[in-house]
Amino acid sequence: MKRPKNVDEYVDLVHQAVYEIDEFRTSMDYEPENAEMYGPFIEQLDAMVRKVYDDMVSGTYEWGYGEDLPYMPMVAKYGRFIPFQRLLMLVNDTHKNGLDLE
Repeated sequence: MKRPKNVDEYVDLVHQAVYEIDEFRTSMDYEPENAEMYGPFIEQLDAMVRKVYDDMVSGTYEWGYGEDLPYMPMVAKYGRFIPFQRLLMLVNDTHKNGLDLE
């Protein structure tokens, strides 16, 4: 996956991450043992990703200029359990390094 080429693509990418978190949470409803294991970190991850999206929509989003998004330590720790880990990493890469303008 390559970084988005424009802001609209980047907003769509973050929106997709929000959607994937919602889907992951819904799947936990059908597997209570997963809810017990993943519930605490998925709620935190959800809040952090939604904040990025909300900041974009409200016009208060700020690029990272080399800094990771706050959720990255969680992705590093629990990434193997997150089916959309690569998506979260791409959002972070875009935040950190900007759009793919080449």
